[in-house]
Amino acid sequence: MFSRLPCLRGIRWFGNFRPLRNIDSFVLQRSLAPKLLAPTTNTVLFKCIVFDSNGKFKKIASDVKKAQLILKHDLLPRDLRKIDKGYDDIVPSILVRENSILLTILHIRALIKADSVVLFNYDQSFSSDQLISTLSQKLRNQADDSLPYEIRALEAIFMNVIDNLNSEMKVHVTVVNGILKELESDVDMTKLKYLLLVSKKLQQFQQKATLIRDLIDEMLAHDDELVELYLTDKKLGHKRTAREHEEVEMLLESYSLHCDAIVQTVESSISNVRTTEEIINIILDSNRNQLMLLGLRFSICLLSFGSLLFIAGVYGMNLENIVEEKDYWFVIISTASLLISAVIFRKCTNRLNQLKRIQMSK
Repeated sequence: MFSRLPCLRGIRWFGNFRPLRNIDSFVLQRSLAPKLLAPTTNTVLFKCIVFDSNGKFKKIASDVKKAQLILKHDLLPRDLRKIDKGYDDIVPSILVRENSILLTILHIRALIKADSVVLFNYDQSFSSDQLISTLSQKLRNQADDSLPYEIRALEAIFMNVIDNLNSEMKVHVTVVNGILKELESDVDMTKLKYLLLVSKKLQQFQQKATLIRDLIDEMLAHDDELVELYLTDKKLGHKRTAREHEEVEMLLESYSLHCDAIVQTVESSISNVRTTEEIINIILDSNRNQLMLLGLRFSICLLSFGSLLFIAGVYGMNLENIVEEKDYWFVIISTASLLISAVIFRKCTNRLNQLKRIQMSK
């Protein structure tokens, strides 16, 4: 009766093949969620930290099941696929639902609501501790900020993201500048291999920062999505027009500029690496050409001496000839052999010099 039921992307009736509306699809997935997520040996669990409306947080000692999160926060099963344990994806995302915002950026996996924030997969790292401290400070709103709860949560998360990007960028740029400076004085295989590894890491970081910048720019390009970020107004029943989003727009534009500055700095470092690589390739090509020329010069010398050996071999045969009767023929033959050898060497050297010249007209 149904087609592609496990995918939960909608159902089609035989006869008219008309897809259900979005609300019907949502109800279907919500109703099937408990069955699809029934307890099994592979039940997905999450460790969470929950912030209340006053900025106070508590660590959930016991792991939270995926089905419980879906039913409690009005989510869909596919919404939590990016925060599963072991899921590693550099592509950031912000999913805006009716009553929540599901955010995945860098190491941050968060669910933002109008009066609470849930952080997933807390790993007790320094970066996570900084995020918790910043979130707690922003959500307490001791400075009497007029921004809604959810916008302050977004601001705290983006502050942590930008701080992490800045710190990582400084490490990459410092390492790259150091290896480039060393290559100016000495080029060896070890440094070139290290430059290759550093260049790959720098390009990966550039991709990560660019994706975050593009995510923010994409949100800024859609007014309806910016309005949907105001969860408090939706909870209170206040409707905003498509243009009433100045606060969040200014906030996102500020962090978009920060991300763009980071991307520009990284691109400048990548450009320096590529320029250095091109210069090194030119130097290596020049050295390779010099070695080839040295080999050709040795070949020319051998050819010149070969002419001497040929003449010596001819007169070394035990055959009678008229030149052996006179002593002065030795001087004549020796002088002629040296002249022939010098002429051959000169001709070959001139030809080699002609090949070395770079004629721009050709």
